[in-house]
Amino acid sequence: MTPSPMNRSSIRPAPARPRRARPLQSLALFGAIIAALPVACTAQAPTTPIAPPPAATPAAPLVAGLPDFTNLVQRVGPAVVNISAEVTPKRERATARGGLPDEDQIPEFFRRFFGPDGMPGGPGQQGPRQPRGGGRSIGSGFLISQDGYVLTNHHVVDGADTVTVKLTDRREFKAKVIGSDEQSDVALLKIEAKGLPFLRAAAAGQTKAGQWVVAIGSPFGLDHSVTAGIVSAVGRSNPYADQRYVPFIQTDVAINQGNSGGPLLNTSGEVVGINSQIFSNSGGYMGVSFAIPIDVAMNSAEQLRASGKVSRGQLGVVVQVLDSKGAQALGLPDSNGALVNQVLPGGPADKAGIQLGDVIRTVNGTQIRESSDLPPLIGNMAPGSKAKVGLFRDGKNLEVNVAVSELDTDAASGLAGDPSARPGEKAVPRANGNPLNLIAQDVDAAARQRLGLKPGEGVVVRDPGDAAGDAGVRAGDVILSVGRSQVGNVAALDRALAGVKPGQTVMLLIRRGAQTQFIAVEAGEDK
Repeated sequence: MTPSPMNRSSIRPAPARPRRARPLQSLALFGAIIAALPVACTAQAPTTPIAPPPAATPAAPLVAGLPDFTNLVQRVGPAVVNISAEVTPKRERATARGGLPDEDQIPEFFRRFFGPDGMPGGPGQQGPRQPRGGGRSIGSGFLISQDGYVLTNHHVVDGADTVTVKLTDRREFKAKVIGSDEQSDVALLKIEAKGLPFLRAAAAGQTKAGQWVVAIGSPFGLDHSVTAGIVSAVGRSNPYADQRYVPFIQTDVAINQGNSGGPLLNTSGEVVGINSQIFSNSGGYMGVSFAIPIDVAMNSAEQLRASGKVSRGQLGVVVQVLDSKGAQALGLPDSNGALVNQVLPGGPADKAGIQLGDVIRTVNGTQIRESSDLPPLIGNMAPGSKAKVGLFRDGKNLEVNVAVSELDTDAASGLAGDPSARPGEKAVPRANGNPLNLIAQDVDAAARQRLGLKPGEGVVVRDPGDAAGDAGVRAGDVILSVGRSQVGNVAALDRALAGVKPGQTVMLLIRRGAQTQFIAVEAGEDK
């Protein structure tokens, strides 16, 4: 809020106090007193400067001038295509499914929130732009071979009856969808033509934060629009997209609806990624855009061409973020790594000896800094390949060899049961008695079956107490273990917590709904 200017006419100087004559003798005495003050009252210059002095000559600039993208755009532009996908109108699809309410019957609030396409207007994946009265979505793509293979996004062509590719010379071709993969958001198309211009992929791992990049696409149907910016980050996990096997490139390049599927290029004209998503509260560009790294996209494209589907590797574990409290509780020097909170029985990790509570620190020598680094690294490995996994367990660094298997989505989603049902009334709560003052209860056979628990597995929290409650434990959570000590009844919970001292951090393995995670709980002081 800008303050209003002051009204100068209202400002009046404070009245001056009348001067009094002072005898010279008084002034001389005052000067003598000042001269006699201790030297310590005088400010002293520091003996060591806080920073080194400026260089005698200016340092060479790290950045000089701005790039001119004219030659780049002229050279690579002809390989960028416009994609139009004809989709059955939503109202016809709704009628075929048994009907949805007519738009006039939808309350105005929901119409504004969902927009004309029935797509949320908040942050997340940008879907194909579909006009209110039609079934045509518009996106971008680019040629990757002279004989007509085209890369674009899965969400650009998903559900399309016909797909049309338009080149810069105005020629149009009906495209065949060779394959499409939702998880990587990559689709491979083929048009019947020869001698076409095409783009080359940049080398994997060469894209760095701060690097200049250019996007070419068709935002809002405006063909061959060019925008530029820099790479904001690499290896980014997008929390608004269910694509855990994609280490996104984040940029500040202006991306809008219709840019989906277009290339993100470096200053050499090589493709570093496929523009895929934006973060937006308004539905338009807000400075945060995401692109699929080209090596991930090409891996998917090659598999789609060969078999029509994409296979991914898996270790057979579920991992979570490791925070500083968890690292402290486990005896780690830092919070780098992925904390294992579930192991698929009979899976590759289980066979190799990986256990609950292990922290995966490296894979084939590549450091795992965050838990989100692990899925794309393993997912892009071919099933049957070997992974040398570096672990931290009980204060020691270990290394195990794991034979990567093919990802089984059903098995992975079945790692946890659904404990949403509350335990049976026959189970009796226990009294406070452990250092966390956490009240738990045993689970009877009927409730155990509803909760998806094995015999001798887990106790249910009735009252988490202050320490565990502050850490995020809730009533109804199932405690599966304390650290590595499995808990099957309240007595086992008491034994596992008996040695916890005030101020000590302990790891509780919690199952909530279909999710399992470790929660670091710091024991409070005795009261």
